Amino acid sequence: MPRRLYTCTPSRLNAWLDCPRRYRMTYLDRPAPPKGPPWAHNSVGASVHNALANWWKLPLEERTPEAAGTLLMRGWLTDGFRDGEQSARWRARAREMVERYVARVDPADEPVGVERTVATRTSRIAVSGRIDRLDERAGELVVVDYKTGRHVLTADDARGSLALALYAVAASRVLRKPCNRVELHHLPSGEVAVWEHTAESLGRHVARAEQIADEASAADDAYKAARVPRPRTGEAPVVDHAPWDELFPPRPSNLCAWCDFSRHCPEGREAAPRKDPWASLDAAEAEASQ
Repeated sequence: MPRRLYTCTPSRLNAWLDCPRRYRMTYLDRPAPPKGPPWAHNSVGASVHNALANWWKLPLEERTPEAAGTLLMRGWLTDGFRDGEQSARWRARAREMVERYVARVDPADEPVGVERTVATRTSRIAVSGRIDRLDERAGELVVVDYKTGRHVLTADDARGSLALALYAVAASRVLRKPCNRVELHHLPSGEVAVWEHTAESLGRHVARAEQIADEASAADDAYKAARVPRPRTGEAPVVDHAPWDELFPPRPSNLCAWCDFSRHCPEGREAAPRKDPWASLDAAEAEASQ
């Protein structure tokens, strides 16, 4: 029989790479374990992404920096902040961020896609993902990814990103145009990290994705085989003596402080107690004041 393709996104592949236990809780356990409180930095990032996506939907004559700021204010998400004062302070910062960014963008330079879903297959994986923005320049496609974190990114970040490489491969195959350039647009600093892939470097990323998928797929199959139906129809299956720590071992690190499932992982809590939902924003403000 033909080999079953592993269906995935870059996020799923990276989740396995980062921590198989978190991968299991995110993608396999049903019902999934309860997550911790939402993160304020995710609210900032989602609000900014939504505002920039909606800005391109406006008529050309309405695409102004002020309009981008208005969209940010209207769509502001409030989850995870310490209080209303912190939320309002970051809303003002995010508004300034998107207005400054849009002021450097040509509103008439229509992207090929905004929040565009692309997908492709190899002999081992079926991968899909959503690109923040897909440009066309000089007949070639360019993958643009917005970033709102406090750390300024470099060309090495763009070069090493599995997600950006897979987006480039998928976009090229879907739209039948070359796509080698990937860009990380860091809105807080205004910096753009760029990498020009080659066919060889994109091939290495695809091979890496397939290797990760092989490992995750084998663990998925073992997980499913260990679950047996309950005798009553409609009830959730039960797990029969599954060696979860062997199949899905934790990978404790400082990143455990930001894990949604830390309450269910004693190794992770020992490695790094979970941060407050607004801790990343506090750190960003402390760095800005120095």
